[in-house]
Amino acid sequence: MKRKASAVWRGDLKSGRGTISTESTVLNETQYSFGTRFENGPGTNPEELIGAAHAGCFSMALSAELGKAGFMPESIRTTATVTLENHPQTSWTVTQVHLDLTASVPNLSAEKFQEIANAAKAGCPISRLLKAEISLDARLA
Repeated sequence: MKRKASAVWRGDLKSGRGTISTESTVLNETQYSFGTRFENGPGTNPEELIGAAHAGCFSMALSAELGKAGFMPESIRTTATVTLENHPQTSWTVTQVHLDLTASVPNLSAEKFQEIANAAKAGCPISRLLKAEISLDARLA
């Protein structure tokens, strides 16, 4: 299975602008720029997109792990916070992804929930792709 996304950039780093598109057209020439990445300009940025991908992937992985353990989630809400830091030796680097999870799962103990959530974090394809530290706060609702 292969999925495609593309980016077009025009101009220099600070004053240039780009667009990001996905094969599914969910993103279609979506704007990104220096301002959307390093300031608070309108549009998206690569780190936000990584966060969305990771939150979505982890939520699906958790649903799968819960199902394997015999539990049916009512809801899984995941926020991925991607940290981008400027290090003198390496320049800009994604150094951490923190997953903040709240799930409603009937008849599941807090201890078993933590075990399953950690298995989902380890098994999520996007978690395995990323080399940054990935932390997790998991709560049953």
